[in-house]
Amino acid sequence: MKLDEMSRLAAKGRMNRREFVQLALAAGLAATTAETMFARAAMAAPKKGGRLRIALGHGSTTDTLDPATYVNNYTGTFGWGTLSNGLTEVDVKGNIQPDLAESFESSDKAKSWAFKLRKGVTFHNGKDLTPADVVASLRHHMGESSKSAAKSLLSQITELKADGDKVIFALQAGNADFAYILSDYRLPIMPAKENGEADWESGARTGPYVLQSFDPGTSAKVKRNPNYYRDAWFDEVEILSITDSNARMSALLSGEVDYIDRCDLKSLKFLKEKSSITIDEVTGYGHNVFSMNTTVAPFDNPDVRNAVKYAVDREQILEKIFHGIGTVGNDNPVAPSVKFAANPEPIHKYDPDMARSLLKKAGLSNLKIDLSVADAAFGGAVDAAVIFQQSAAKAGIDINIVREPNDGYWDNVWLKKPFVASFWLGRPTVDWVLTFAYAADSTQNETFWKNPRFNEVLVAARSEEDDAKRAAMYAECQQLLHDDGGLINLLFEKYVTAHSNNVTHGEMLSNWDIDGFKIAQRWWAA
Repeated sequence: MKLDEMSRLAAKGRMNRREFVQLALAAGLAATTAETMFARAAMAAPKKGGRLRIALGHGSTTDTLDPATYVNNYTGTFGWGTLSNGLTEVDVKGNIQPDLAESFESSDKAKSWAFKLRKGVTFHNGKDLTPADVVASLRHHMGESSKSAAKSLLSQITELKADGDKVIFALQAGNADFAYILSDYRLPIMPAKENGEADWESGARTGPYVLQSFDPGTSAKVKRNPNYYRDAWFDEVEILSITDSNARMSALLSGEVDYIDRCDLKSLKFLKEKSSITIDEVTGYGHNVFSMNTTVAPFDNPDVRNAVKYAVDREQILEKIFHGIGTVGNDNPVAPSVKFAANPEPIHKYDPDMARSLLKKAGLSNLKIDLSVADAAFGGAVDAAVIFQQSAAKAGIDINIVREPNDGYWDNVWLKKPFVASFWLGRPTVDWVLTFAYAADSTQNETFWKNPRFNEVLVAARSEEDDAKRAAMYAECQQLLHDDGGLINLLFEKYVTAHSNNVTHGEMLSNWDIDGFKIAQRWWAA
């Protein structure tokens, strides 16, 4: 290992003193020199200045500044992590912490919540943050006419009001994890207009950077907010949408950008050979899926759904497309590291004979279905579909792969076609994962699955104070989804990104990709 790489690891806290000194001695350095090098690297502190250029594999001409429409890594990174703040945020340990809230507390068995706002916070337009802004921002996603992706998360709120320097929430039932919900990237706090509605059009937020320009599907440019209540390090940040993985890598290698997400895993070995490039692998909650609309034939038959689940060779997809980087899924969207996660039985692994028997049970000898895919869904989605097509053929299932355009995939294909490739960022609590993506009233329920027992138990589990009972309830929810739902969870992925050594960072967030979408705030020039 090269000394400069060792120094970078020490600066990031990923190599301790003993490891550093032992490797340095093996490389021929004197002990005192090794100790000095480690001290300098470990004490390397963020400094202000420079420009960060990011290339992301998401972004569409249909993207807007309206957080109700945020749907992918681009809008999450730009619209939330760069421009904005929420009331709360998730830390590197997966715990919930105050952000624009100074503190929060619950009462009445977690049925009532009070969030006290941080003082001295201003919007980019100079307006002071008030509880009225928070109320307007959250109500932007609520109400019968709302089409917001976050609507289902907030449907549990029965009353929302400003009270002095606090925002008060009353819930339908207790929810011990409610503070987590308010850290969602679709819930940035925006200034309230005179009519009480949230001003999303201007892009004025409270975050570390101020909007300069936004060309949907192409790029966004921002500059550091001099009045930010925390530190932000770069003078300027530019976020590019480059959906082609080869083009992203070329941009990094040529020095056009400093950072890329969604690395082409086939090219990792090549990138690792470049001394000027660092690869980061972060284990998060994200998962790549194929999803069936359970209200549309033939997927309205649970035996057909399960036949399709057994027709997927997930191990082959993991090895050939993801080069073994990840963990095979079992049609449960809750990551194994999340509290109350379960691993339902039987394990859904490739079994063409089981698939054929389930088709026979459904009254079918064979099956022909369309699968809509694009690499905008997840990197390698098209190639994964080809492997799926080949494995399913041995089970009597003929899959017609429909290659959709990357641009507009989330607006024109997702939630509209009956069988699609998709990805989920995952969430740090069971309730959040299941409520957002599979509850009956969720606008993001891409499987359109509505199981009365699932929804009954999901709601009841939120207010259960006994951990053993709560664990059993969440286990039942995960089992029901595994057995009856329209989800095919191919694998839990690692976030694999690459960056120039001109920029650096500390311990990275794992709740979402791109350092929890907060790369612009948390990174600095090396």
